[in-house]
Amino acid sequence: MGGSAILSDDWEFATNEARTVVLIGRAGDGKSSTGNTILGRKVFRSMPHSAGVTTTCEVQRTQLPNGQILDVIDTPGLFDFSGDSETVGNEIVKCIDLAKDGIHGVLLVLSVRSRFTREQQAAVESFQHFFGNKISDYMVVVFTGGDDLEDNDVTLDDYLTDRPEPLQEILAMCQNRHVLFDNRSKDPIKKADQLKELLEQVSLVVEMNGGKPYTNDIFKKLKDEAVNFNDQKATVDSSARHSEQEKKELQDVMHRSHEEQIRRIQEMVESKLRETMQRLEKQLEEERAARLAGAQDAKEAQQKSKDQTRELKDLLESSRKETEEAREKSENETRELKHQLDDARRETKELREKGCNIL
Repeated sequence: MGGSAILSDDWEFATNEARTVVLIGRAGDGKSSTGNTILGRKVFRSMPHSAGVTTTCEVQRTQLPNGQILDVIDTPGLFDFSGDSETVGNEIVKCIDLAKDGIHGVLLVLSVRSRFTREQQAAVESFQHFFGNKISDYMVVVFTGGDDLEDNDVTLDDYLTDRPEPLQEILAMCQNRHVLFDNRSKDPIKKADQLKELLEQVSLVVEMNGGKPYTNDIFKKLKDEAVNFNDQKATVDSSARHSEQEKKELQDVMHRSHEEQIRRIQEMVESKLRETMQRLEKQLEEERAARLAGAQDAKEAQQKSKDQTRELKDLLESSRKETEEAREKSENETRELKHQLDDARRETKELREKGCNIL
């Protein structure tokens, strides 16, 4: 694995009142625009109808009207099967580093402008599989494109009425926590209302989880390494037994050791990520094969039905012809019998007339 350590050294260990939310979702569905709407200013790069311009994790901080500090982390499409495991692994580690003490809310951004597919569901499932089932307790779905629904006089409830099964399952996984965002609105009241609704959902998530942010063993490993590195650095910096040259040499050794530890964590993340991706890709392939097999079975069943219908039609046609022939034969025989009966009557009449003449 190439590259150097990507972590910052300014890990804050004191508990503070800041909350951290992470934006995840498919590239181009509006993660960066949603982040800008939450922050109230344009700091994350975004372009309308773009396939996605975010290439690395980034954090921005804002202070809410109630004084709450909120950190918003924007991410590239980490789990959409478009990146290699090393790049994605590095970004996951960077995201965890930016989150520092944990994640208070995971905002799954979906666009109402595009249909939610089984592949998107698999990407969300891979995220859940990687971080563990507990992560779903922190998830809120943010639908973007509220302006499109409004232009068509469609409510979010209307839109969700005919939602596809994959989307139903994702909403169920998030316990139906969802909000609608219009990232293009200039109306300050509308912007404030939708932000208020989102923050209420995040507060609900925090409350449901006992006020504790989401963390896992990767968070712990990174934090332990940061603590160890900072302690060693502080010890060397304050040492009176070493010259400045010796301190520099010791710091170089510590940095190399720190980077090596981070590389090991990254490799662990990459390994787990590859296993997650392979499992989901295998599952998708099996589902595609099953759909193709089902389609083939359906096609064969349809063809069999057509053949049976054709055979039945031929049988009915044959039966109709036989019935028609039998009817014609019966009519002919009846006609012939009638002629014979007429002839017999005529002969009888003639014989009677001859008998009368003789008398």
